Amino acid sequence: MTNTRHRAPLSDIQLRVKALEAVLTEKGLVDQVTLDTIIDNYENKVGPHLGAQVVARAWTDPNFKARLLADGSATIAEVGMAGIEGTHVVVKENTPEKHNLVVCTLCSCYPWSILGLPPMWYKSTPYRARAVRDPRGLLKEFDLELDDDIEVHVWDSNAEIRYLVLPMRPEGTEGLSVEELAGLVNRDAMIGTAIVSAPN
Repeated sequence: MTNTRHRAPLSDIQLRVKALEAVLTEKGLVDQVTLDTIIDNYENKVGPHLGAQVVARAWTDPNFKARLLADGSATIAEVGMAGIEGTHVVVKENTPEKHNLVVCTLCSCYPWSILGLPPMWYKSTPYRARAVRDPRGLLKEFDLELDDDIEVHVWDSNAEIRYLVLPMRPEGTEGLSVEELAGLVNRDAMIGTAIVSAPN
């Protein structure tokens, strides 16, 4: 049977990527199998779904959480999720009194192995500047308005240290499994520009 579904037209950036890929492959500078392996890795083997699993386990296993906060890198490696960009991960816990926000003021250092590719806004100059200068104002732009009595701590990632936010577990999720909890956690909550909400 012929697939009659129409695909949406490619965006300008997608067309440019395809053209660049074709030229590099044709000139023998890029091996198609290697390229496919890299793409598969970032689409399926690393990404925020892994970080979400770490968060959900920390919410349900106090011993794991204690180890995660004491030594993020070793604990993440313990569950097989370490990578080159995840070898020096420090985990900062959000509490009712404290909210953590991650930025990289120099470039875009980021724990790719558990969060996947960094979003474009994370790499942008306005985000990097505002996170340090006016974190509360920045968070409002992400529709996250914190009470005045909540301290905002900004953590600056670099080549030696990558930060991961352990968001607060939302109320009303006591009966959910680890898998269901992981499904609530998104990348932005692990950067600190969002909080995790309970399912409706």
